[in-house]
Amino acid sequence: MRALAGEGGLGGIQCHVGGLSPKPIPQPWASSYAPLLIWEDVQVATGNAGPNLDPGTGPEHKIGQVVLAATPLGNDHDASPRLRALLATADVVAAEDTRRLRRLVSALGVEISGRVLSYHDANERERAVELVDIAAAGGTVIVVTDAGMPVVSDPGFRVVSEAVARGVHVTALPGPSAVLTALALSGLAVDRFCFEGFLPRKAGERSTRLRELIDEPRTMVFFEAPHRLEVMLRALAESLGSGRQAAVCRELTKTYEEVKRGTLGDLVQWAELGVRGEITVVVSGASAEERRAAVGLDTEEAQVEAVLAREGHGVDRRTAIAEVAKAAGIPRRVVYDAVVKRKDAKP
Repeated sequence: MRALAGEGGLGGIQCHVGGLSPKPIPQPWASSYAPLLIWEDVQVATGNAGPNLDPGTGPEHKIGQVVLAATPLGNDHDASPRLRALLATADVVAAEDTRRLRRLVSALGVEISGRVLSYHDANERERAVELVDIAAAGGTVIVVTDAGMPVVSDPGFRVVSEAVARGVHVTALPGPSAVLTALALSGLAVDRFCFEGFLPRKAGERSTRLRELIDEPRTMVFFEAPHRLEVMLRALAESLGSGRQAAVCRELTKTYEEVKRGTLGDLVQWAELGVRGEITVVVSGASAEERRAAVGLDTEEAQVEAVLAREGHGVDRRTAIAEVAKAAGIPRRVVYDAVVKRKDAKP
């Protein structure tokens, strides 16, 4: 790859890919930049670098790259200047829904100068190769989904995987996130959390997944469709306990934003009345008592029996006590005292 710089600045990038003849790729943003080029890391630098950079001079302006760009959840004013600039200047905009993209850029007053391609679940595998081909040839490809950050329960993983495998630069344009917004508004502990996406629709598969989460100590985040919310909350209450604290976040950042907080049992009753809009559910993690109950070690008697069972299989007492204490999430001394008490109680 080599640069073609004229007197007025950078006119295009000349690429040689797969044995094809060199072909200049127009760069609509290039004419306003000083022609200082550094190709060791395939970068374009300017002589005006400083703290007050133009919104379009961030890492998304490397030559030949894929940019994952977060879009507003529902409030167009949340679109960053960088997003506006990149939508206008990228060689290709890959959108989950091109109609929603058109509505967004219209609301933002942005005119897309590059090609618009669809990129969704049905064509993600094939389209990923095409998009990375474009980036490998020197183009800038921006990937957007209907709302929030690509890849997170949305298309995008395959294009990132393809780009990484081929050594094509990938960067992100951060912005709105339903997961983080819901966590912040939930009122639950968020020092540790996990994202579980959508639960399976089939009851059997959903139950299997929830059994894996019974003793999950971290706060959990789920997505769900409004017409399935009641069923989902009921399944959560049955598996995790109706008294588990949770929050349902609806229509985040939109006019009718609502956060309903309470126990899973309370939220089931609320959802029975019908809920509309985009839904994110946040559920508190299992307490220490709930985790012990999940592994059948919530009582002193159960803990002692677990130690004796391990001893019966040839495990020494010290190791058995340590294993049971770890499984129950309690100090080893507590289990040791229970075992001694049982021994002393025998005639």
